[in-house]
Amino acid sequence: MVDTMGIVKISDDLHESVRLASNALSRSINAQAEHWIKIGMLVELYPELNHAQLCQLLIEAESQGGMNIANLLSLKNNNINTTTLSESGEH
Repeated sequence: MVDTMGIVKISDDLHESVRLASNALSRSINAQAEHWIKIGMLVELYPELNHAQLCQLLIEAESQGGMNIANLLSLKNNNINTTTLSESGEH
């Protein structure tokens, strides 16, 4: 996979939140922002799942080729039974 970079403008307050979380979780600022973006994408696609279940989806998505929207929709439509995931964790 080729890393590409783009510029995303965010508020100073949000940047400070990302910086604090990245320090607390031993991630780079970019890695923390990317993690939050991924979680946000999954929350919008799978609102019925909790955080632990979304993390399972992150792992599944990476094993299936990465976190792009086409892959996430493919997981939703073909590979992931959200009923099973919903039953496997507490909300």
